[in-house]
Amino acid sequence: MGWERRGHGLYYYQSERENGRVRKRYVGRGEVAELVAHADETRREVRERRRRDERAELERVREISEAGAELDAAVEVLARAEMVAAGYHNHKGEWRRRREC
Repeated sequence: MGWERRGHGLYYYQSERENGRVRKRYVGRGEVAELVAHADETRREVRERRRRDERAELERVREISEAGAELDAAVEVLARAEMVAAGYHNHKGEWRRRREC
């Protein structure tokens, strides 16, 4: 989308997809074209701001998820240590008390 100089004038065109191909659509020149260009620019800015916000939110979620995974691993290590200290061993996924021979 944008302004194009043709001859001695400045004209505003919008790009749109039609049957898989990009085509330029003439909008006009003068005040009407300026208003449409301003509206297009505002829409672009809003989309870009939304994308930035979504990327930032995704990064925050990733960080929280990684912290949760680290916490889960630490708890697993502590739980295993506690079970071994209490005299248990892991047999095929089950915690069993060691026999006293």
